[in-house]
Amino acid sequence: MPRAKEDVPETYRAMQVVNHVRLLIEKGTLQPGDRIPPEREFARSLKISRASLRTGIGYLAAMGVMKVRHGVGTFVADGPPELGKGSLSFMGALHGFQSWQMFEARIILESSLAALAAERGKEEHHAAMAEEVAEMFAAVRDPSGYLIHDVLFHRIIAQASGNPILAAVMETITSSMYDKRRKTVERATDLRESAEMHRAIYRAIRGRNAAEARKQMEKHLRMAEEAQGMERGAERKSAASTKSGHSRLKTAAAAQD
Repeated sequence: MPRAKEDVPETYRAMQVVNHVRLLIEKGTLQPGDRIPPEREFARSLKISRASLRTGIGYLAAMGVMKVRHGVGTFVADGPPELGKGSLSFMGALHGFQSWQMFEARIILESSLAALAAERGKEEHHAAMAEEVAEMFAAVRDPSGYLIHDVLFHRIIAQASGNPILAAVMETITSSMYDKRRKTVERATDLRESAEMHRAIYRAIRGRNAAEARKQMEKHLRMAEEAQGMERGAERKSAASTKSGHSRLKTAAAAQD
């Protein structure tokens, strides 16, 4: 229980931002395309730190509610917000999903989405991807800001695939992984390399080269997975140990019958 209490404050502050923005949208105070108040002013009005505000804005961007433009500001995204969308994190808590399993799902799904985007993407998708790549390069020294544009870039690819069902599945995975990715990106030492890989994906999609888009996306995700490699190994070892323990219990139980 004490450990849970330590985790509550940060989550609470982030949700405070999410709920406040939700209320502003529901009241009509914020409309699609509107710019939110400057960071210092907004944080002061919510009585939270600017770091906590950035975390909350990150969640909103991951949910497709906000669009962050480097050096310009943060805006309410065009289109319907997705504040009410369910998340795999709930199922993960119930069934013990592991991060390596989520990455495996991402590799299978997003590689195919990139190939479809190369075949079906429109000029507006290409333009939006180019903008997010430029924003990533501009944010290489700002991990939290970088992640927001990273998430938006992958969302545009999902939209460009032309398959709203796959895009919706991708959205749930992205939302459920956001917090772990935020912690990982804060430890990154070379975000420029990541930005270069996103540019390679964009060029393949723009060039209508489905095979290359699939290849570049898989390469990017496997490198991202390696950033959590030690954790993945530990999780697999733990899962194997648990499974072995369950098997021993079943064997012992059978022997007693």
